[in-house]
Amino acid sequence: MTEAQDQNGLRSPSLTRRGFLKAAGLLGAAGWGIGLLSPVHGHKRRRMVSEARQSQERGSVRFSISTYSYWHFTPKKIPIEYVIDEAARIGVSGVDVLHRQMASEDASYLRTLKRHAFTNGVDLICLSIHQDFVSPDAEERQKHIDHTIRCLELAHEMGIPAIRLNSGRWGTVRSFDRLMELEGKEPPISGYTDDDAFGWCIDSIEQCLPAAEKYGVVMALENHWGLTSSAEGVLRIVNAVDSPWLGVLADTGNFREHTYGQLEQIAPETVLISAKTYYGGGVWYSLDLDYERIARIFEEAGFHGYVTLEFEGSEAAESAVPRSIEMLRKAFRT
Repeated sequence: MTEAQDQNGLRSPSLTRRGFLKAAGLLGAAGWGIGLLSPVHGHKRRRMVSEARQSQERGSVRFSISTYSYWHFTPKKIPIEYVIDEAARIGVSGVDVLHRQMASEDASYLRTLKRHAFTNGVDLICLSIHQDFVSPDAEERQKHIDHTIRCLELAHEMGIPAIRLNSGRWGTVRSFDRLMELEGKEPPISGYTDDDAFGWCIDSIEQCLPAAEKYGVVMALENHWGLTSSAEGVLRIVNAVDSPWLGVLADTGNFREHTYGQLEQIAPETVLISAKTYYGGGVWYSLDLDYERIARIFEEAGFHGYVTLEFEGSEAAESAVPRSIEMLRKAFRT
């Protein structure tokens, strides 16, 4: 990686995940990397957690609710404050805020959300954003880099420690319904290859690293269609960037093939889990997910962070969300 330049014009060597450990004097600590940040590549981290796992009790994960669970892009937005109230009522620790669901980016609104969460005993744990780094147009990619940096700033203002990041996709399949039929995979633009797209995505994320470090906000790359439709694609990006400010957001419902094997591959780099449920039938599809098996996968990888419910079914959220949380608690034995 090249040197990073901060906004004051000072240049300093970019920090790799391994370099971060050395700088902190923690490279040999077997338990490090099991919390929010996952700075060690999978095979190395597996050895670390296997040594530390026996001294850790299962059931140390915490649960949050995605605001999207109550609003599936319907015309009437569900207020973020309402979801915070519901999380407090159900007894859930956190809320994952969907950026597009926010009423405003004004400072007064951000502070209101922050205060409302605090007074309800709820943490705002992630800002889920939409951006797309897959474009041959450098100016277009810059727009999305700028948007990502802006969202890192918004997260910082709200006291949120992570943002959800996408890789982006080609856009050659216009219909989202058709994209779901194709399991999130689409052909490249004529004249380009997926290798080009991975290069653009890696470079764009690297340009966001100084802001992520400045604001103290981790970028969590989700397996969310396009380049990240497979565990291989997710890890290709994360390992190339190799920064403690980039981890994985593991979405349990977005690997349509070989679900458990692929979740196993990304588990060692996972900093957040998005747990899909489909009560009443999925909006686009339903998966019969074995959450006890999923819980074991992430336990064995040493995950002890937030598990966010992302309800994507047709049942009313008011009944389906509590049911989902109860099921997840039993699966993760909390």
